[in-house]
Amino acid sequence: MVGRLPEKRCTGCERVLLLAAFARDRNRLDGLQVRCRECVAEYSAAHYRRRREAEGKAVREKVDVPAGHKLCRTCGEIKPHGEWHRNASASDGFSTRCKACRAVQGRQGHLKRQYGMTEAERDAMVASQKGLCVICLKAPAVHVDHCHETGRVRGVLCFNCNSAIGKLGDDPDAVRRAAAYLEGSSWKPTLVAPGVYQLPS
Repeated sequence: MVGRLPEKRCTGCERVLLLAAFARDRNRLDGLQVRCRECVAEYSAAHYRRRREAEGKAVREKVDVPAGHKLCRTCGEIKPHGEWHRNASASDGFSTRCKACRAVQGRQGHLKRQYGMTEAERDAMVASQKGLCVICLKAPAVHVDHCHETGRVRGVLCFNCNSAIGKLGDDPDAVRRAAAYLEGSSWKPTLVAPGVYQLPS
């Protein structure tokens, strides 16, 4: 007859459990902790929660995530691994934020670095333009336009208008000549010296 497997009572939950349910502790006579692994984990989680709350920090709730998925702490959504960038230095091999959240934060960082403005400020500018490019008044305003000399933001344009004024060198005179050309009154160059032409007044 096979004897009973050795058991021990947990001082936390008062259950009698197999010895495998207890972690090792060299300071104890039997070499095992007095609380079962489950009770120790619950105590550790409660201690962690109290410490974080005392420090005024957010407490992360444990979330059951299916295999092949990960929880994004930024948007709070559980997404498949295909929605994450790889990160070899991370314990699970993936970034801490999903691709969508990284893209949003990347745009926010670009606006702040490049133009010194927030997304809310950009959105307010677009709203003041009724959502349209201020040059063509047709296409959606999506590209922040700024003076390359002063860095001052002028408005939000569509892609075509933004690239057009850029290709004209952000030069108001060139833009005026382009408008005159389109209206059929392009200027005729006046030669004032060898290789030197006078612009119209």
